[in-house]
Amino acid sequence: MTAQSPREIPPLLENGSRPPGLIPRVKDIWAYRDLLANLVRRELKVKYKNSFLGFLWTLLNPLLYLVVFSIVFTKILKDGAPRFGLLLLSALLAFNLFSVGLTAATTAITANGALVQKVWFPREILPIAAILANLITFFFQGTVLIAGLAFYQQSPDWGMLWLLLPALAVVLLLATGLGLLLAALNVYFRDVQHFLELGLLTLFWLTPVVYPYSFAAGAIRDAYGDGGERLLLLNPLIPVIATFKRVLYNPNNFALDENSPADAIDLLGEGGQFEFLMRPNAWYLQNLAVSGAVGVALLLIGLKVFSRLEANFGEQI
Repeated sequence: MTAQSPREIPPLLENGSRPPGLIPRVKDIWAYRDLLANLVRRELKVKYKNSFLGFLWTLLNPLLYLVVFSIVFTKILKDGAPRFGLLLLSALLAFNLFSVGLTAATTAITANGALVQKVWFPREILPIAAILANLITFFFQGTVLIAGLAFYQQSPDWGMLWLLLPALAVVLLLATGLGLLLAALNVYFRDVQHFLELGLLTLFWLTPVVYPYSFAAGAIRDAYGDGGERLLLLNPLIPVIATFKRVLYNPNNFALDENSPADAIDLLGEGGQFEFLMRPNAWYLQNLAVSGAVGVALLLIGLKVFSRLEANFGEQI
């Protein structure tokens, strides 16, 4: 990394911390962008160091999900959507981008204690690097889904493909905001990383990754009326998962469930498995915007807490 000039090094306060605020901290991170890139590369190399297959494990994981769930739900149980493995993988990639990135970000400061104690740099870079490394892994794993779609000659919804950009932005906002908050707290309370495991497991089953969104939306509407769906959407990951399923799996490929042995079941109409996913672009944009606002709020809170606690990171580690 190129040496920083004195003007580029942010001023420290008397207690060793830096001035709070989003803009000054973003400038700090930008000034150390070369270090951020190097840390991302290091994260990717260390993950599969001394592994025989190396980075191929990144592709084998989603490939295994694709094959196993396709066999179980379409050949054995015969109770899932057509080519259920593709449906699951389209949602699982998005959820893992959040959960794996958040887990790595939470332990980023404590795992790099020696680096934190030896040299000064914007500490936010460590959890952000962990999330960006997982974003690169996400793109590599996405090639397995693309290959699966090509193999089955199943096309995404090209007209809605652009919705993946705001959906990805929401995931990164949520993971970064929570990651900064939990990374700072984890330095002082190591139980945080263990509670996170339980929290993510709970979140997984509260988010329609394995089961259809229509199943949850229909049940909550039956219980609380048409407005009850808003309760479900309080989970900011649900609009993201719904977007990935709608765009990549594209239920329009299956107007009728051809696997039904009796009369075909309409998957898209009222009562169908994909009824609630067949919404206009405006519905997805509106709910992604709400989740994005939650992400921005978490980012501001995370930066605030991080700035208050970072002065004593070296001592606590």
